[in-house]
Amino acid sequence: MKILSRATRGLRRVRALGAMALSGLCLAVCLPVAARADDHVTLLTSWYAQAEHGGFYQALATGLYKKYGLDVSIRMGGPQVNGLQLLAGGQADFILGYDFQVLSAVAAGIPVVTVAASFQFDPQGMLTHDDVKSLADLKGRTILVAGSGRTSWWPWLKSKYGYDDAQTRPYTFNLQPFYVQHDVAMQAYPTSETFQADQAHIKSHFFLFADDGYPPYNTTIVTMRDTLKARPEVVARFVKASMEGWRSYLADPAPGNALIKKDNPQMSDAQLAYGVAQLKKLGLVTGGDATKLGIGAMTDARWKRTYDYMVGAGLLKASADYRTAYTLKYVDNLKVMP
Repeated sequence: MKILSRATRGLRRVRALGAMALSGLCLAVCLPVAARADDHVTLLTSWYAQAEHGGFYQALATGLYKKYGLDVSIRMGGPQVNGLQLLAGGQADFILGYDFQVLSAVAAGIPVVTVAASFQFDPQGMLTHDDVKSLADLKGRTILVAGSGRTSWWPWLKSKYGYDDAQTRPYTFNLQPFYVQHDVAMQAYPTSETFQADQAHIKSHFFLFADDGYPPYNTTIVTMRDTLKARPEVVARFVKASMEGWRSYLADPAPGNALIKKDNPQMSDAQLAYGVAQLKKLGLVTGGDATKLGIGAMTDARWKRTYDYMVGAGLLKASADYRTAYTLKYVDNLKVMP
């Protein structure tokens, strides 16, 4: 048997180790590397898909969510959908909410938190016939008010303009009474009822409550406090991608509108175009503090104003800690400028 010298054995060992290293390198380079899966989140909207949700659909359609490592599913809300209940039950990671809803939930011990405001103003307003020149002119006239309005904006109008409960009638989301009775006014959204009135060739005026100081934000992003603790980076990425989605949607809404129509086939191109025009005209996304702080902005002062109004109107106990209903962490340095 041939006996190898110590030097020869050492040389062969080095060659063997080198071959193993090259083999490992080939495996690392040649075999496909498993990509990190995107973080899945579910967003539940506040109503059937419409222009008011455009920024979120746009972020999905244009790949903005994907860009930020998110796999987002958007589910439509509706009249029979309790978004807050589904959020608390873990059926959604985020919902599109409303300040009154969140403040009332916090007061009831439900740990929900608002992390951004898509709309700088609540789009709620009043649709009147064209002879009405201001909201003050409606004192004594019939006003159609839905049940939800009585526990949100109606007390504000009564206090500001001296309206009386006796002048109200139920709003059943049917515009026929407004069409046929010239002395009737009704609650309205500038992207919905005003469009229907225009289509019916009714001469009308629309008064946005926010123009007269009505304080709340709207179409806010709401999540659970546990989500903020467990997935803060996911929340940050979702907020940023969504606000970039809004900026993109207002520039070119076509991609988002295609997805909106897919979810809600009843939504027409004409109403979507009208809705986008109203969003721009009223500055709902880009106005207010968004002009300087960026889309999605919120401030302590605005939340305090909403809290003060609700307490004054008897809609919220003064003991409620309104500061726990929101956080500015995710919007203070976002700077998604209009």
